Amino acid sequence: MRVPARCLPLLLIFLSISATLQAQDSNSRHRVKHVLLISVDGMHALDLTNYVSSHPQSTLAQLSSHGVTFDNAATSQPSDSFPGLSALVTGGSPTTAGFWYDVTYNRKLSPPALTTPYISYVGAPGGACPGQIGTITEFDESIDKDLTKLYGSIDPNFLPRDPNRGCAPVYPHEYLRVNTIFEVVKAHGGYTAWTDKHPAYEWTNGPSGQGVDDFFGPEINSIPVALPFPGCTPVPAPDTTPDDGWTNDLKVIQCYDQTHVQAVLNQINGYTHDGSQRAPIPTLFGTNFQSVSVGEKLAGNGYLDVLGTPSPGLLSELEFVDNSLGEMVSALKKAGIYDETLIIIGAKHGQSPIDQSKKVAIGGGQPATLINTIASGEAFDISDDGSLIWLNDSSQAAEIAQQLSTPANQATLGIQEIFAGPALKEKFNSPLNDPRTPDIILKVNTGVIFTGGSKIAEHGGLNEDDTHVALLFSMPEFAPRQVKTYVLNQQVAPTILQALGLDPNELKAVQIEGITPLPFLF
Repeated sequence: MRVPARCLPLLLIFLSISATLQAQDSNSRHRVKHVLLISVDGMHALDLTNYVSSHPQSTLAQLSSHGVTFDNAATSQPSDSFPGLSALVTGGSPTTAGFWYDVTYNRKLSPPALTTPYISYVGAPGGACPGQIGTITEFDESIDKDLTKLYGSIDPNFLPRDPNRGCAPVYPHEYLRVNTIFEVVKAHGGYTAWTDKHPAYEWTNGPSGQGVDDFFGPEINSIPVALPFPGCTPVPAPDTTPDDGWTNDLKVIQCYDQTHVQAVLNQINGYTHDGSQRAPIPTLFGTNFQSVSVGEKLAGNGYLDVLGTPSPGLLSELEFVDNSLGEMVSALKKAGIYDETLIIIGAKHGQSPIDQSKKVAIGGGQPATLINTIASGEAFDISDDGSLIWLNDSSQAAEIAQQLSTPANQATLGIQEIFAGPALKEKFNSPLNDPRTPDIILKVNTGVIFTGGSKIAEHGGLNEDDTHVALLFSMPEFAPRQVKTYVLNQQVAPTILQALGLDPNELKAVQIEGITPLPFLF
């Protein structure tokens, strides 16, 4: 095509501007040498907004002042820690990553070789494999070699077994269906690190088992012990049973989170997580906080009103997180890498309900108990403030969904919406083709939590308070911006690779689901 002579000056100007913008974009991305990803589990977008507004001198406010805040970000559905983190580090939803919860059911695997001494709902493992096909798959504290120990490891005897691989135990990283950002970064010569709440989070290594150079998984449900941090020697109100571990007290959970904070500080300072030996400062690293989640759950805490005003207890947890982030920022500056580090503050999940007047506690092992009274066979469910249900006989799903939809049963379980059959397949995989997908998923009314205890909130469901989470990208060169566009936590993973100058399409989940990097950053 011939360009008229009179148009040439305009064309040259356009090309010059375009080239300049592309160069600026490239330079901005290539200045990112490190990415620090922080999940403040339980933090809603509303929490971030309220805290920054009421604490203008805080670390979160400072990060926001040169950051892009995505006010309308959504985590995974369901909104539990496993699918929530896999969204952040693989770009995948449960349909591709294969993680629905840390405890689920798999129709193709066999039970573990031994019954864990601490968790009673494994079923009836042991004996010859594959004597039983179909098993509860547990990738939480129940697979620890010694659950009483803070610094534990995985016992392969507690892992589900694969009858198609000679009944070999299935490690968490082998259960993940897609690769992780850690694997991609490491493949390009980067050094990687991650810290999380169970040894089971070694799945961040990805299917290769090699993605994370420095993994640290102190067990959150172990028996609390004295720690070398202020106010943590001895630990206040220690729990002597390895069930809830460090999550029964606001101060105790801060002591636990300090182990995560110290790991990150050691890594910034050029050491491994325990400070025992020198190591490169990670290209990609991060951790999570449990303090806010616990502050939202414990009776007498949570929120004071529907506007998300935190109780004094919850506020103390938010302030602890903010102070800890301040320590990390100071360490980055001291190490001389603050200007080249992209800091991401997000959340694996939210917590429901914010409005405590809506809380309705439903206990008694529901909804599986109810299902087992209205249908032959048995059901397994995992229910916090939503419910994932697996049936021994998937062909019963339509019948049971009809039974659950009666007014009496909907009232009993606080059901807002039932996903089964075509309604489930439109949103997720078909349970007839995918051995991991639940047969029925229940979205419950806001405020319904399945607990017989004193908890005032939970996560794992599909409601607004579960899924509408904080998301902030901060770097000194960014101008402050609030983005109202609806975005997904799945977009964080390809954005991290883009920031490091890598190809987001190296992530399998990004290719399968067509996930794009977040807008308005680079």
